[in-house]
Amino acid sequence: MKYKICVSGSAANNCGPGAFKKSWEVGREIAKQGAVLVTGATIGIPEWAARGAKSVKGFSIGLSPAGSMREHIRKYHLPTSHMDIIVYTGFDYSGRNLLLTRSSDAIIEICGRVGTLNEFTIAFEDRKPIGVLLGTGGAVEEIPHILKVAKRGSKNVIYDTDPIRLVKKVIKAVKEQNRTIEKQELNVRKRRNTSPE
Repeated sequence: MKYKICVSGSAANNCGPGAFKKSWEVGREIAKQGAVLVTGATIGIPEWAARGAKSVKGFSIGLSPAGSMREHIRKYHLPTSHMDIIVYTGFDYSGRNLLLTRSSDAIIEICGRVGTLNEFTIAFEDRKPIGVLLGTGGAVEEIPHILKVAKRGSKNVIYDTDPIRLVKKVIKAVKEQNRTIEKQELNVRKRRNTSPE
């Protein structure tokens, strides 16, 4: 089974120098690691990640805030290229963010604004592995401070400044989390099989 790794980041150019190139490298490495890229089907960081994935023939899924292709293009002014599948959620941005995060095995945050923080908090509450690419500017630079002030710990949050290293760490964390879940499921099945009827 292939892992689904979401790249979350700014659709606007409020990022630090080289952030789009790093996003391209993240998307490319996700595909090279055999995972599926998931994005919010938008411009900026997500689009560059999709371009990176497609540069090595990776598979890319976009979850759109729109309810149809027509709305995706005309109302939201979003691209259709560099994605193999676009799911038209019809839930605007906030609803799309929830589905985007919940449908992914892990999230990688690059640059970002409020929507990126929204996706971060959803993934954090769901205890999903979250990679934060520091040095890309925007809201992600504030995540260490936000977690410190919130006093909720940062167990599943992985920081790095190198795109390739970060992707590898995130995929390793997903594998470890899945192994733990599989062991728990196996124990439950064993208990069911040994309990009297």
